[in-house]
Amino acid sequence: MGVKIIATGAYVPSYRVSNTDLECLLDTTDEWIQQRTGIISRHISQGENTSDLGYYAAKMAIEQANIDVAKIDFIIVATMSADYNTPSTACLIQEKLDANNAFACDINAACSGFVYALHIARSLMDYSTNGYGLVIGSEVMSKLLNWNDRSTAILFGDGAGCVLLEKSVKSNLLSHVLHSDGEKGLSLCAVENPVCNPFVDNEKEVLPFLRMNGRDIFNFSTRQIPTLILETVEKAECTLDDIDYFLIHQANLRIIELVAKKLDVPLDKFPTNVEHYGNTSSASIPILLDELIQQRKIVLNGECTILMAGFGGGLTWGALLIRI
Repeated sequence: MGVKIIATGAYVPSYRVSNTDLECLLDTTDEWIQQRTGIISRHISQGENTSDLGYYAAKMAIEQANIDVAKIDFIIVATMSADYNTPSTACLIQEKLDANNAFACDINAACSGFVYALHIARSLMDYSTNGYGLVIGSEVMSKLLNWNDRSTAILFGDGAGCVLLEKSVKSNLLSHVLHSDGEKGLSLCAVENPVCNPFVDNEKEVLPFLRMNGRDIFNFSTRQIPTLILETVEKAECTLDDIDYFLIHQANLRIIELVAKKLDVPLDKFPTNVEHYGNTSSASIPILLDELIQQRKIVLNGECTILMAGFGGGLTWGALLIRI
């Protein structure tokens, strides 16, 4: 038994913030940001929360497939910027969609979240009653940022992407590889929650914003992602030439360029949109996938082979090789 993607959706807030706009807030320039990251602009929420963005993306996918929401068996949301610690963002989206027959939960694997969630969904589909499930990557990263910190504020944007899955007789998931390394987890962390109650003497400074060692993350990603891709391809007993597109987490254009160079794969097989969205964490891969489908570069006909690879906080990294 397998699973196939039958529809996608994506949503970003309408408010666009350019690099030039950030010059008014930070000691930076458009040239400095573009040279180091490739980012030109990003979309920033002016009030819409993570569940709102995820709902809009999911609604588009459902309308595109024209299915009854009552047939959706599960909703999995990958996010590191949930509306609340509880209820889950997935439960909030379930209510907004009126998908009363679906069970719902969140997972947090940071920027690898969508790849992790898609693999979990593949396993769940074996026990699906109606044969439909939603996997959503949704983030409002702007609420996690210290807008006085040039090293992080320039990088991130807000957005959501979604895939609607259907149970399939044919297995379209060719291989998967998932990794974690908690030992280096504090290289990227956000919104610390220390123990605080009347029975503990804790004067530890609370760090409410996202913090990142940029050099550690850059070195980690450019070292591990080429290896991850080769491992995933080898597991499927195919070659790099068999891949139509590599959908890499859109963190930094320079990282993607280096990965392509190390693999000796033409850069045009690595589509990007980080230029216009920034790093949207778990939402970046599904937003890119939806964009390629809207542009008709990818057609959901079972004949396109794509490799999705995410990397980020945890540390986590993972890849899926799938025919869509």
